[in-house]
This record gives sequence, C-alpha cells and structure tokens, in this order.
Amino acid sequence: MTASLIRSTAILVPWLLWLAYWIHASAGAKQTICRESGWSRTLQSVPLIVGCALIVWPVAVDSAASPSFFGPTQRAGLAIVIAGLAFSVWGRLHLGTNWSVSVTLKDTHELIRTGPYALVRHPIYTGCLAAIAGSALIQARPIGVIGFALIFASLAYKVRVEERWLSGHFGESYHAYRRVVRALVPGLY
Repeated sequence: MTASLIRSTAILVPWLLWLAYWIHASAGAKQTICRESGWSRTLQSVPLIVGCALIVWPVAVDSAASPSFFGPTQRAGLAIVIAGLAFSVWGRLHLGTNWSVSVTLKDTHELIRTGPYALVRHPIYTGCLAAIAGSALIQARPIGVIGFALIFASLAYKVRVEERWLSGHFGESYHAYRRVVRALVPGLY
C-alpha cells in the first residue's frame, strides 16, 4: 500500500464518520417551504466535487518530495480534519431542525445565534473548510491548494446565496447579526 493510499484512507475515515452522523441527524429536519434552484445547487456542487477529488484521490506513484509515510505533517493535518469536523458538528447541533443540505427556508425557521453561531455565521462551512485544509495537508501535494480553492469558491457562493435568503427572511435582525458576527473566520471574513 502506497503512502498516498494510506493518506487518502486517513482523510476518508473521519469524513465518512462525519457523513454517517450527518445522514442520521438529517432525519428530524423541519419541513422545507422554499429551496434554492437546481441550477444554483449545481453551481455550488461541481467545484465542491472536483475540489474534493483533487485532494483525496491517491496518486499511483508517490513523489520523492513526500517520502514520509505518515509523518508530522500528516498527523497535524489529521488533527485539523478532526477539529474542523467537530466544529461543524457543533454547528449542526445548534442549528437543530433548521438544517438542510441546500439553501432553504424551513417552516418556522429560526435565527440561531448561540454556540458556534456566536463566533461565525456559518460554522458548518467554517468547520468543513478547516477539515478540507487538513485533508490537503495530509496529502501534502500542490494540487491540494487548487482543490481547497475550488471548495472555498463553492462554499463562498453558497454563503452569498444563503446570506441573501436569510437577510430577506429575517430583515433587520439578520443585518444586525451580520454587523457583529463574521461569516466564516472570526474577526476576519
């Protein structure tokens, strides 16, 4: 088994555990009253899928530039993956039944500002971006930067769509929230 395949496995295992939780937790979501268009969803999904493939896909021959099987860089990356996924789960727990995979408005949709939502407006995306950065660090390949950039662009687009919907639905209370809490990175963005 090549180092690249071991690294891909180290990335996929925590993500698959996260996905299993995500699927299980989605069962109790509120009824959707409005959903983003399929075209909008496609615009967000394509770069996300391509970016993930660039990061996770093992290479047939490991480069001489990364001879370590699973060294300190990979262990640090794995710690970042786990921390990022844990942060996104914390966000999912606080969002509760308002959650959905695509941009939607739910029946009796609530504006959540507690827990991680007091730190950033989109903690699920923040956690996932951290986990993606950790995943790219595990593979330690330059193509991971391109993969991360594609995923960031995908989530930045989704944030813009979601922000527009939430601003329209919650009005001034959401505008006030935006003035106090950053979108993805506390104090920066």
